Amino acid sequence: MSKTQPSNRDFPAGSPPRLGRTFIQDPHTLYRRLRAQSAVHRVTLWGGTDVWLVTRYAEAKAALTDPRLSKDWRGVMELYPTGGDGPHQALLYSHMLLQDPPDHTRLRKLVALAFTGRTVQKMRPDIIRIADELLEAMAVGGPGPVDLMQCYAVQLPLRVISELLGVPPEDRDEFRVRVEPLLTSADPAELGPAESAMAELLAALIDRKRKLPAGDLLSALVHTADVQDRLSPDELLSTAFLLIVAGYETTVNLIGNGVLALLRNPSQLASLRSDPSLLPRAVDEFLRFESPLNTSTQRFTSEPVRIGGVEIPAGELVLIALLAANHDDRQYDDPDRLDVSRARNPHLAFGHGIHHCLGAPLARLEGEIAIGRLLDRFERITLVNKVVLQYRRSTLMRGLDTLPVYLGDNGPQ
Repeated sequence: MSKTQPSNRDFPAGSPPRLGRTFIQDPHTLYRRLRAQSAVHRVTLWGGTDVWLVTRYAEAKAALTDPRLSKDWRGVMELYPTGGDGPHQALLYSHMLLQDPPDHTRLRKLVALAFTGRTVQKMRPDIIRIADELLEAMAVGGPGPVDLMQCYAVQLPLRVISELLGVPPEDRDEFRVRVEPLLTSADPAELGPAESAMAELLAALIDRKRKLPAGDLLSALVHTADVQDRLSPDELLSTAFLLIVAGYETTVNLIGNGVLALLRNPSQLASLRSDPSLLPRAVDEFLRFESPLNTSTQRFTSEPVRIGGVEIPAGELVLIALLAANHDDRQYDDPDRLDVSRARNPHLAFGHGIHHCLGAPLARLEGEIAIGRLLDRFERITLVNKVVLQYRRSTLMRGLDTLPVYLGDNGPQ
């Protein structure tokens, strides 16, 4: 492995680096500078909140498993300037991702069986069907560019997670409309109404499953709550919320970021077309190269913690930069190069330890099918020229607003 040499230039004296608009569009430039100086830095988020940011691979991996970095959502919220509980935070945040053991352990066990590799593989025919239906609709859509995000990357995971949970087709667009502000907005004035709307929609869906249960995952969770008494009402609603968000947005970004990486690296696209057996490795490389989650969800120090030689006091917010860690040249040779045949790729895109993403097998499968079927269906995919691509306004997610492309022979010749 190559070794990064510390920079001879420190950041100018003054305020910590701000993770604002420039960073969201290009996090890699700042991450390179931060990694070269130290594993941990003080940075400022949207809204002016200061947090500690971990940017190197080894320290990030260790931090993801450190029990002194608590994920309890109430403790996190108390450290924000506004503090306290919003009206729907208990309803939406009481899920396993924002809990510590033993509550995390109990909640994770209740949904783990739905996401084992064997269970997920049973969904392959349905995911292929959904992908082919979407691709056919794009193929007959006429000449001109297609927004691959809205027509494909968004629609496929939305339909998959909706079928898994038993969301009626007529409610799926409404789910999307209500989820997106929760993921992309940093404005508390926008988040409050969005949380309220999502809580109301989920409560209505759960009530429907209670009256008319089916063979879907949400019906099973309602049974677990009402009959087995193993989920509280708040935990039931927030678990449904987590499954929708985690099963939707991250996979959207995996597909969009992966296709863009291929279009910007024609030799790697050619390699994948010539050898489709590389798809599993390619998907992991997309996850590493442009991670769907830029950072982990927030943690706080329950006691003083030393990371990379930096002492972080108790009661401090900590973010782990998954994207930065996945480009650390202490871990990877030539990390800024896309390599769809990369064999050793222990990336942190799904996290690590007890909070490792439960939906990782499903996300990988959707990524393989979505990108594989897209390349099979269209021999030629071309980025629209002179379009400046924009990333969504989120420090958590790393995903495109739009991805305009020409498909087949519709593009410029």
